[in-house]
Amino acid sequence: MTTSAPTVAPASTPSPQGTGSALDRYFRISERGSTVAREVRGGFATFFAMAYIIVLNPIILGSAKDMYGHQLDGGQLVTATVLTAALTTLLMGVIGNVPIALAAGLGVNTVVALQLAPRMSWPDAMGMVVLAGVVVMLLVATGLRERVMNAVPLGLRKGIAIGIGLFIMLIGLVDSGFVSRIPDAAHTTVPLQLGGNGHLLGWPVLVFVAGVLLTLALLIRKVPGAILISIVVMTVAAVAIQLVADLPGQAWGLTVPQWPGNPVAAPDFGLVGQVSLFGGFSKVGLLTGLLFVFTVLLSCFFDAMGTILGVADEAKLNDAEGNLPGINKVLIVDGLAVAAGGATSSSANTCFVESTAGVGEGARTGLASVVTGALFAVALFLTPLATMVPSQAATPALVAVGFLILAGSVKDIDWSDFTIAVPAFLAMLMMPFTYSITNGIGIGFIAFTVLRLAAGRGREVPAAMYVVSAVFVFYYAMPALGLT
Repeated sequence: MTTSAPTVAPASTPSPQGTGSALDRYFRISERGSTVAREVRGGFATFFAMAYIIVLNPIILGSAKDMYGHQLDGGQLVTATVLTAALTTLLMGVIGNVPIALAAGLGVNTVVALQLAPRMSWPDAMGMVVLAGVVVMLLVATGLRERVMNAVPLGLRKGIAIGIGLFIMLIGLVDSGFVSRIPDAAHTTVPLQLGGNGHLLGWPVLVFVAGVLLTLALLIRKVPGAILISIVVMTVAAVAIQLVADLPGQAWGLTVPQWPGNPVAAPDFGLVGQVSLFGGFSKVGLLTGLLFVFTVLLSCFFDAMGTILGVADEAKLNDAEGNLPGINKVLIVDGLAVAAGGATSSSANTCFVESTAGVGEGARTGLASVVTGALFAVALFLTPLATMVPSQAATPALVAVGFLILAGSVKDIDWSDFTIAVPAFLAMLMMPFTYSITNGIGIGFIAFTVLRLAAGRGREVPAAMYVVSAVFVFYYAMPALGLT
């Protein structure tokens, strides 16, 4: 999806003072070797590359129930998703002045939907997301964010990223009906099966399979906006199938693909502000609650740092040492985005690697993000179009995103060093196998610490890793100690 970017002057290149328009001077457009036309074009490219989140985030969050059996409304989720993406992306453009867009993060929304919500109410779960955002901002303000990130070895970070990618892919396979859970009554040790009865049957599954193949084919062809194009094409196909075959609603799951009577509607802000900051701790206890916040924090933490530096490098904004000048402003906005996602019940928002699509079109400044944010704002009034997309048309994106995460991370793991390779391996597999990102992180951290000690390399383990590993050991020992 990313094209080669033209060579431009780095961000540190001085520019003549007092030249150009106020817009040019504020965003430093000429200084960075760009033009207003390139920025606008880049803003459009980024929006269309990541607009799939408008559909996917409501499907992931809307398919889950909290401990009381409550589900979030699909239309309200679309509004919350789009609103938060618009506001946080605009802030990134105006404050951070980088061509990076933000929206609800894939991975962290699964943590919220599948780990937090089933143990508490939705407002409680979103409150923990807000707390994670506050912690991110405190870490930035104290200068600890980069130090904490550096405490976790690169290989283990990549293993965690791959685990999240595999977890996302499994969710896509399950939500589409391509695989399903075998009921316990079957008395079998096999937990999953192909389709609903060991076979792939029905039009909805065919839509999913065709969507996966189309998405991957477009990605291989490096078609800009490949994921969004696939969602649109397969949604049209699903609507046509439903119109001709008139399938029962349950065949599609949550959303029956039908053209809305009116594709334009006023946004529904019913989920905004539905937050309980500390209610979740009364449901799960202090330690488990803190670990949940820590899991949300990690899910946002490493993904955002890698994306920020990667996009900035692609845009030639990093200095000679590979650092992004003014990165603290960018990190503060990222922390605000995490908290804002909780405050609107859209889950934590984070920086999107799809921003490289805009960079490939020439974007070099925050003006591109302003354009992307404005397009998200327009999408606020198109909720009916988003809520007609069935999961079978949207979940192929999860399979594709899972692959892209794996492909971009697996090569950075040193497989010859078992003290890194084994923890990374355990982290990436435990997430999908236990259906828990927390378990993957915890087991990976513990394995890294133990193996480094066993190899006589305990001095190479940062103090923070010892502390966090000890917390996870205690967390897993709590049931045996009668503390849960």
